[in-house]
Amino acid sequence: MGLVFGRINVETTKYEVIQSTPDYEIRKYSPSVVAEITYDPSQFRGDKDGGFTVLANYIGALGKPQNTKPEKIAMTAPVITKEREDGGEKIAMTSPVVTKGGKSVVTMQFVLPSKYTNKVEEVPKPLDERVVIREEVERKYGVVTFGGVATEKVVAEKVEKLRKSLERDGHKVIGEFLLARYNPPWTLPPFRTNEVKIPVE
Repeated sequence: MGLVFGRINVETTKYEVIQSTPDYEIRKYSPSVVAEITYDPSQFRGDKDGGFTVLANYIGALGKPQNTKPEKIAMTAPVITKEREDGGEKIAMTSPVVTKGGKSVVTMQFVLPSKYTNKVEEVPKPLDERVVIREEVERKYGVVTFGGVATEKVVAEKVEKLRKSLERDGHKVIGEFLLARYNPPWTLPPFRTNEVKIPVE
């Protein structure tokens, strides 16, 4: 029942707030290990969140874990997605998302429990070759938190406002935004927690 009302009762990504303003926070995120899948949404009938099931199968959230041990891996929050044009070129978020001359490619990440940090060799290997395990180094992001459903229009507006606020205050943006969602799809929209995160120097 708590999940319907937005209670987050799983491990969340570790970070330190190094600056807080009325418009955003600057956060320093600790190193972590992620499981990720990169895909063309058309592989999942156009569903941009189609990679979720593949990652959930890997950790065993939907049944027997699809990894070599097999070991059930605890779910954490948030689930992180980023989008780019295929061929590796990142594109700015617009409303609606426009992909000129190419297809949109989505990368979805699950951050693995902190017990695997600095121990990537202990992470169970995925049976599905589309799932990649990799280490993330310490990094800084400008972050804004918001509720409701993270539609493309809402996300685009949040990203644009955050980018302008960061640049106004002298922060150097060094990459494209990430979308972080903390709740399952059945959480009632008013109780959802989402973030847009833009990497800064």
